[in-house]
Amino acid sequence: MLGFLITIHAIISVLLVSVVLMQASQGGGLAGSIGGQTTNAIFGGRSAATALSKITTYLAVAFMGLALLISLLGSPDSVGSDSLIEKAQEDGLLVPTSEGLSIPTSPIEDTEKK
Repeated sequence: MLGFLITIHAIISVLLVSVVLMQASQGGGLAGSIGGQTTNAIFGGRSAATALSKITTYLAVAFMGLALLISLLGSPDSVGSDSLIEKAQEDGLLVPTSEGLSIPTSPIEDTEKK
């Protein structure tokens, strides 16, 4: 199920990129506002949404919805997933034992004992 959703998500993302690249630039971005086209860019009439912009909107909504759905379905269950550190603490692997531990002595004490 998750693999199918990821495949659909990849197809939608490729379609979204291609539809955005097919659209014509409107106003030239910042380059159009530097020259004398500022008044046209601000006060110019905007035509009705074209088919490409509607398709872009639908694909963007589908992209975001699928991303949310995939993240919810793909997240691990909080009940059964413990961290490795918590599991090791429960097993007692992280608790230090007194076996093999010795208190370090200074070199001066070692020479005085000899």
